[in-house]
Amino acid sequence: MAMMKIKKGDNVKVIAGKDIDKEGKVLEAKDGKVIVEGVNMISKHTKPNQTSPKGGIVKQEAPIDASNVMYVHKGKATRIGFKFVEGKNGPKKVRYVKSTGDVID
Repeated sequence: MAMMKIKKGDNVKVIAGKDIDKEGKVLEAKDGKVIVEGVNMISKHTKPNQTSPKGGIVKQEAPIDASNVMYVHKGKATRIGFKFVEGKNGPKKVRYVKSTGDVID
C-alpha cells in the first residue's frame, strides 16, 4: 500500500460521513484507515474480565477511511503533499501543506 499522508498525532477534520465537520487527533493510522479521537463512536459489548470486572457496554472509536479526513493547519483543513528537501545526509522526503508550502515534518 502507498504511504499515507495522515499520521498518528495529526489534527484532522472529518469531511464526509455521519461525523462531518468534527475535528480531532489521530490516535492510530494504518492500512488506509484512521482512528480519530471522539469520532465514529460505537458501542461495544464486553464480557467481564480482569481489566473490567463488571463488563457491560463500552463506547469507543471505530476506524474511518483516511480519504474522509483532511489535515488541519492553522485552523483550516488543507491538502498534504510530498516533496524532497535537501539535507546534510542528502535529499529527504517530507510532508508539506499545499496551501502555504509549509513543511510539516
